[in-house]
Amino acid sequence: MTVLDTPQGIEFFQLCARKGALSLEIRGLKRHGRSAYSICKEVYGLKGSRKSVLAQMQAMVDTAILQHQTKGMGPDEERTY
Repeated sequence: MTVLDTPQGIEFFQLCARKGALSLEIRGLKRHGRSAYSICKEVYGLKGSRKSVLAQMQAMVDTAILQHQTKGMGPDEERTY
């Protein structure tokens, strides 16, 4: 089991969770309270339609994964996300 107990790990998990919520919202899932779209725009300062915001968030996830992979991990260290 992977534990995300660093600030960077928690931030990455929040990014992924918000991206998933936006994806479900685009497909038609409703929620009470604020929309995932409005939360993502506010938190990450994004602009555009729901689909373009989702694409921007996917790019942010991809960038975070690449940064983690190129951080210089040793061969014995496990890569978990």
